Order: sequence, then structure tokens, then C-alpha cells
Amino acid sequence: MLAPVRGYTALSDLEQEIAEPGGGPDRLRLVATPFVPEVRLHLAEDAILWWARMEAAAGRSLPPPYWASVWAGGQALARHLLDHPELAAGRQVLDLASGSGLVAIAAALAGADRVAANDVDPYAVAAVTVNARANRVTVAATGGDLLDGTVSADLLVAGDVLYDAELAGRVLPFLQRAVERGVEVLVGDPDRGHLPPDRLEVVASYPVPTTEPSVDSPVRRVHVLRPR
Repeated sequence: MLAPVRGYTALSDLEQEIAEPGGGPDRLRLVATPFVPEVRLHLAEDAILWWARMEAAAGRSLPPPYWASVWAGGQALARHLLDHPELAAGRQVLDLASGSGLVAIAAALAGADRVAANDVDPYAVAAVTVNARANRVTVAATGGDLLDGTVSADLLVAGDVLYDAELAGRVLPFLQRAVERGVEVLVGDPDRGHLPPDRLEVVASYPVPTTEPSVDSPVRRVHVLRPR
């Protein structure tokens, strides 16, 4: 179940945000993704301002809105799927830590038979739902922490999931268990410093426009990797 906010579910909250007229950097806009223009997403020009406004309205703390920005690892992974649709076509795909749903939507556009998108943040689950709807694709969005379990999919995709050491320490064994079950795994990462050099190999590399907060360079070199 999605967490209630101001008497609504997170999904209803986002739908209301999208439907209300008005502008400003703290509002959601449906825009083409810079490196993957085939996909449009509801994003905030300034996710921090959006977060502050929503917390003030809710009267309580809310999870950081990672889904309201488009991240470099996800952009590279989505681009790779659309440029190589055979990776997803006809397959069951799981997008781990989906955020906005960009990679899941790209998998659906590439012809996946079934796409599931998972995230622990109920707002991200809601964002996947509204973004899939905007792109006229079907994605099953689910909440909850999967990292202690196993994967049931043909292809597991994960963008920007190795952004700190603690999370990497949980994600990497999860990915390895998936590989051992015969699941193909692809990771998108802009080298945030937590890549184990002996466990992942580069499949492709892309110069991705930087749109996430607090990054100085306008372009980041992003790798698509798979476990060895």
C-alpha cells in the first residue's frame, strides 16, 4: 500500500500535482529526457524546492525525491536498451530502484513482454505509474525492499544503485544471486567510487548530460556494466 500524505495516497498526491496549473522551479513538468528523448518524465526543475514545499504541506518528513530528477546511470542504461532492443524484447524485465521509471519504460518501449519496476519510496512507485502512463506503456510498479530475496526475471536492470558503500554492500550480492539463477544483469553507473573492478565488466560507455543536483560537470562518462 502507498503511504498516505494529507489524506491521499502518494499516487493521488502526484496526480494532483500534475493536474494543478502553475509554474515555478518547484513544480513537476512532463519533459523529454535529455539523453533518451523517446521517454518523457514528470520531473522537477528543482527537486529540493519541490521536496521542501511538499514537506511543508504534509507537515512531516518525506523521503528525498530521487525520482524527481533524472540520473546519469539510468539515462545510459535506458539509452542502451533502446539502442539494443533485443536485450529486452519478449523478456520479463525487473528494474531495481527504479526511481522515475526511466529504465523500466525504455524496456517496455524496446518490446519487453512484461516489465516490473521496484522502489522502496512510495512516491517513486507513484512516479513510475504516472510516467508509464504518459509514455503509453505498461509497467507494474511495486514497493518494498527486494535485496534480501531472489529475482524472478529474464533481465535485471539497475541504474545508479551503487552510490554509497553501504548500499553497494547489499546490492552486489543481490546481483550475484540473480546471475547464479540465470538472470542477465545490466548496471548503469557513472563511477561513484563503489564499483568492484574485478566483479563487473563494461559493456558500453556513454557521455551523458548531467541533470541531477549538486554535480558541476555538464557531462558525465557513464558505463553500462554486467557481472563477470
